[in-house]
Amino acid sequence: WLAIVGDANDAFTAAVAVLIIACPCALGLATPLGIMVGTGRAAQLGVIIKGGEVLEDTRRIDTIVLDKTGTVTEGRMSLVDVVALDAVPGDADVLLGLAGAVEARSEHPIAQAIAAEASARGELPNQVEGFSNRPGFGVVAVVDGVEVRVGRRQLFETVPAAVERAASAAERAGNTAVFAGRGDTAEVVLVVADTVKPTSREAVAAFHDLGLEVTLLTGDNARTARTVGAEVGVDAVIADVLPDAKAAEIVRLQAEGHRVAMVGDGINDAPALAQADLGIALGTGTDVAIEASDLTIVSGDLRAAADAVALSRRTLGTIKGNLFWAFAYNTAAIPLAAFGILNPMIAAAAMGMSSLFVVSNSLRLRGFNGYRRSGERPVAPTSTTTTPRHEEAIA
Repeated sequence: WLAIVGDANDAFTAAVAVLIIACPCALGLATPLGIMVGTGRAAQLGVIIKGGEVLEDTRRIDTIVLDKTGTVTEGRMSLVDVVALDAVPGDADVLLGLAGAVEARSEHPIAQAIAAEASARGELPNQVEGFSNRPGFGVVAVVDGVEVRVGRRQLFETVPAAVERAASAAERAGNTAVFAGRGDTAEVVLVVADTVKPTSREAVAAFHDLGLEVTLLTGDNARTARTVGAEVGVDAVIADVLPDAKAAEIVRLQAEGHRVAMVGDGINDAPALAQADLGIALGTGTDVAIEASDLTIVSGDLRAAADAVALSRRTLGTIKGNLFWAFAYNTAAIPLAAFGILNPMIAAAAMGMSSLFVVSNSLRLRGFNGYRRSGERPVAPTSTTTTPRHEEAIA
């Protein structure tokens, strides 16, 4: 009888030890705690993540597509030169006034820069009629009874050689050449400049460090796009893309087997942001772009996008570590408890230590600094290394 009682006590003790050691606290904490700390640290770095599943999408991307204006560049346009045919003295000022009157009706940053400079040089004509915006090409209106066109080469039927040479020189310098003229003939080149953000080259280097292929996608002309792309060090340039064709370029890259992230800030970027596997919007951009994205960078610093990718990989690595040790703890300790080797008190201490490990391992994410801290390179485990094409694709 005493032997039976003794065996029952041992069996009960072993059962209690198994129940304690198999408590799924560590397993239950492994994923949500990692996500909570990771997204919290991202918010401290100025990156707003919309949901934990975005972390998985961020980790898996291998190609990142960058909009040019407002993303790689400052997006603050300024008119730096007006080059006109020498046929009529003072014609440049007249044409600038006409172009400024038309562009004042447009909300495009380039249009606003032209209108502002034209207004600063003199009073703009008031009688503007029949304003028409032709997306991707330019604007047309009737000013004081004369049809005025302002926009791309394609907007004009005739572009004199002198005007074309002036435009080519402006584009080779990395500026945007805007054609303007009365009727179907381009008579003047308005040279608009935009400054590359001082951190853009460092951001592209960070993307390469993470094993990502970087593509510059812009509606600007090919010469300007190539100049900006070479300055920041991207792998490929896709230029002359109409606003409604950006999403199609994302689809093409996805069809080639890439997992694509898109970074943009404008209304015309919204379809591409929604189409991409990961949409990243700059907080300095439009509300439409922010709404269409999965992840928002509060500042205009492109390096924050690299921080987001690196932190996502670190977070997923931490979660996997948590899950591994939670399973390993149960796998090793349950047989010991079942055979009566573990005392319930020791099992309780081991269970507490496993939960403590998961918590402390997750809290290590708070030490992530990112690429915006000088002299530091974050370690991003589980990165996907790709071989950049190092080519230019001009659309």
